[in-house]
Amino acid sequence: MIETDIAIVGAGPVGLFTVFEAGLLKLRCHLIDALPIPGGQCAEIYPKKPIYDIPGYPTILAGELVDNLMAQIEPFKPTFTLGERVEGLEKQEDGSFILTTSDGTKIKAPVIAIAAGLGCFEPRKPPLENLAQFEKKGVDYIIKDPEKFRDKKVVIAGGGDSALDWSIFLADVSSEVTLVHRRSSFRGALDSVEKVMDLAKAGKINLVTEAEVTALSGNGKLNAVEITHKKEGKKKTVEVDNFIPLFGLSPKLGPIAEWGLNITKNAIEVDTLDYSTNVEGIYAIGDINTYEGKLKLILCGFHEGTLMVQSAFKRIYPDKKLSFKYTTVNGVQGFE
Repeated sequence: MIETDIAIVGAGPVGLFTVFEAGLLKLRCHLIDALPIPGGQCAEIYPKKPIYDIPGYPTILAGELVDNLMAQIEPFKPTFTLGERVEGLEKQEDGSFILTTSDGTKIKAPVIAIAAGLGCFEPRKPPLENLAQFEKKGVDYIIKDPEKFRDKKVVIAGGGDSALDWSIFLADVSSEVTLVHRRSSFRGALDSVEKVMDLAKAGKINLVTEAEVTALSGNGKLNAVEITHKKEGKKKTVEVDNFIPLFGLSPKLGPIAEWGLNITKNAIEVDTLDYSTNVEGIYAIGDINTYEGKLKLILCGFHEGTLMVQSAFKRIYPDKKLSFKYTTVNGVQGFE
């Protein structure tokens, strides 16, 4: 049995930074994640994706952010259970909880912090008849290493941040980038939309709007896609090496949905005072939670984790006085 102060379900950026804030209060953390490495989606799905909205970093690769967070929390000696999914939750008579993973590992803690991002997720796939035939043979749903697409002809489909950001990034990597979107307007950040438009005007991206990829073809490996314009119904075949549909992820809470938490649209309802759930001792931070005005940003998750540990301390040590101290004055005092 592993015993800790806070059991954090999810080892993405928000879960990792929570270790730092908890450590400042001398609280120990154990993180559990179904992925085999810390970092969540940033490490497993898009480690080479640039992130532009982390304070103090005009741009930072997702994998680099994870590396920095791991270095930041090292003084607090967090422990990990990786490659195992949390399956069961039992509340004990003393008010603590015991989590059980898919491999039977048990973790006991007085506080549970759910920082599971989108939960269990899978990519949303376009309804193409022979899509599965070309998976891993030219069709990719995530980009782990952009070097895979070096000097390749790439077609990206989608209108959100991922489609825009990767189109911008691959414009300097791939020999040819075509972005296909079914509408004329995009859902992503305005700055990214402007960059894509500028790259299209400069001839560095082929931008095709009000159109969809409607067919794939190839002999064992993908070598062409069919693009259909919605208004005219005109079809065009484009030679490609890779087709990357980026329509987001379909989130599922998995076993967490059975824990008696208040849930709205696959997200856990919380009190913004401390990001507590309706179950005393269980908190939810990051993309997994929902409240009025919620923004799914890493920055917001950092804020939520910071306030959450203050409340967790009071639950764990109700008789101790918690005094707020600035790290600029006291520095970072790790665990022995």
